[in-house]
Amino acid sequence: MDSSQYFVSSLNHHQESQSRFFDPSWLKKQPNVPMNFVWPKECLEDAHEELQAPVLDLEGFLRGDYEATLHAAKLIRKSCMSHGFFQVINHGVDPLLIGEAYNQMDAFFKLPIHRKLSVLKTQGSMWGYSGAHADRFSSKLPWKETLSFPFHGNNLEPVVTNYFISTLGEDFQQAGVEFQKYCEAMKGLGMKVIELLAISLGVDRLHYKDLFEDGCSIMRCNYYPSCQQPSLALGTGPHCDPTSVTILHQDDVGGLHVFADNKWQMVKPRSDALVVNIGDTFKVRMYVGYLKL
Repeated sequence: MDSSQYFVSSLNHHQESQSRFFDPSWLKKQPNVPMNFVWPKECLEDAHEELQAPVLDLEGFLRGDYEATLHAAKLIRKSCMSHGFFQVINHGVDPLLIGEAYNQMDAFFKLPIHRKLSVLKTQGSMWGYSGAHADRFSSKLPWKETLSFPFHGNNLEPVVTNYFISTLGEDFQQAGVEFQKYCEAMKGLGMKVIELLAISLGVDRLHYKDLFEDGCSIMRCNYYPSCQQPSLALGTGPHCDPTSVTILHQDDVGGLHVFADNKWQMVKPRSDALVVNIGDTFKVRMYVGYLKL
């Protein structure tokens, strides 16, 4: 499938837990971080400055205000010409829904290891549970667990709900229902962001609608257990998002760093905001568009 059809939604939550595999509960008892979790010093440079990522108030845009829409598009354009990160507030996603998604996420990662391994990500698949990506790498392992599952926005079937029932059983039907609602809300917001991106490029606001409306989205939950030597490990290593648009909610611990202007800069969490990152696929489209203007 064309990767330009992907959105990525994520939740970041840091919490002391008794969850397993790689196995976090065993790791927590060790006096030192195991060597396969230790990252090179050049990767552990801390961020000391805050990224100047614009905060877009979407209230005016969502109610159809012309001037507010042009202002938001101008901020997006400026962001995407530099680092491609911005935050959105008054985005229309119910904070209670975000909170419930965190509750369901915590419930999953607190499961005993044999339950989580029942949905272990298999080779070649993007869906399922992964502990430190130990199935893919043997060194520089990220200090985290992840759960990924698919969402198809225009599918008449409740894809997410069905995924949880089919993989974890009827006990997780409610988790599937809540995550289904969350994914639907994020896809709706994502389509609005795509409209603003189109406006920032000077094309019709619905220019990208057909490309993204029927696309597949990835929902990824990231869980970061407590670490006894955090200065040696990374929750998520340096990377670029290969997809089109990532929408992320950070918990109050934060930890998101962006490499811009040849240095790492932090994105401070805001409980009322969602972080939007333009991925490589859409970035190419945008830069080509800007060069043509």
